[in-house]
Amino acid sequence: MDRRPGTPSLLRELNDRAALELLLSGGPMTRAQLGEHTGLSKVTASQLLARLEERGLVQVTGEQAGGRGPNAALYGVVPSAAYVAGLHVERGEVSAGIADVTGHVVAEVSVDPNGTGQPVELVRGAVAAACRSAGLATDALRTLVIGTPGVLDPSTGEPRLAVNLPAWHDGVLDALRSDLGRPVRIENDVNLAAMAERAADGAAAGADDFVLVWIGIGLGLAIVLGGRLYRGVGGAAGEIGYLPVPGVPLPQDVIHPATGAFQSLIGAQALLPLAAGYGFAEATAGAAVRAAIGAAAAGDERGGAFLAELAGRVATGVASICVVLDPGLVVLGGEVGLGGGTALADRVAAEVGRISPTHPQVVPTSVTGDPVLRGAILAAVDRARSELLASVASS
Repeated sequence: MDRRPGTPSLLRELNDRAALELLLSGGPMTRAQLGEHTGLSKVTASQLLARLEERGLVQVTGEQAGGRGPNAALYGVVPSAAYVAGLHVERGEVSAGIADVTGHVVAEVSVDPNGTGQPVELVRGAVAAACRSAGLATDALRTLVIGTPGVLDPSTGEPRLAVNLPAWHDGVLDALRSDLGRPVRIENDVNLAAMAERAADGAAAGADDFVLVWIGIGLGLAIVLGGRLYRGVGGAAGEIGYLPVPGVPLPQDVIHPATGAFQSLIGAQALLPLAAGYGFAEATAGAAVRAAIGAAAAGDERGGAFLAELAGRVATGVASICVVLDPGLVVLGGEVGLGGGTALADRVAAEVGRISPTHPQVVPTSVTGDPVLRGAILAAVDRARSELLASVASS
């Protein structure tokens, strides 16, 4: 805590920071609106805006008409005050996005790893491609956030267990920071998807307590309690592929959870043959679920039967989660959650209520595009904003 006395310089720093934070969160405002929200006089608001303009952090973005006299100038944060990168790294594809400090995404690209298994080379190439698309030099980036599957050490941020990315191990984070010369953070992919769901247009917008159950090639769980992500002491909270469930053998090798537990019940390797048995032989689990929903809507009993069995399998894990956490809201994400929509979510909610004392609201993801990439960008923007605010307070 800063214990300096209330000197004029300290008060200016506090006012400048408060105003900049307000503009970052609330968007452009007039001088009068800024004064109204901060409790500052028009004179003081004008002085702090002048200081922030001089530092290249704030600029006039337009005018607001109203009342008599000239239109009032609207002040907003200069978008180029900071640029960030967010990445989603999977075994078969890397997505990267560039955003400015206002959160506006200026470029998104997808890069084929093409056999490149070395994390530093892979990330460097993806960042360079995204920056070229945005028309920026890579040294314009303030920070990077990378989403990957697996367990991360909560004390160091280093990967501890990444089944699909064996080259991502202890030491990778330091190597990336050294090569890129920028702050880099690695985060679990499902945790980042949960950040996207909690954003303004997400399925958990504004929710302080919810879980995101990710169902795709692999499984994952993000836990948000009291508005904060819960990672666990060792970073393994949410690795529900290992969750023991009735009637399924336990995994004999923790490196390959598909051999047992919840992963072998609703992972893609299990769902594809299950769907094919009902007549829905598709290339992906998400496509199979969509085909079943279409068939059920057309009166095909096989569609409804497949959805009922799928919902029962999903509910087995969701009920286990809910009797421990009782989050109230469960978001189904990944390709299966997205493909299943409300048709699957409603069935899962009914089944969970039947087999457990909890009755959570179950909803499908509402994030379009790549939720992991979006979450990575949101996390990177949040970090850049914090650094920008800190620089104002320390000036």
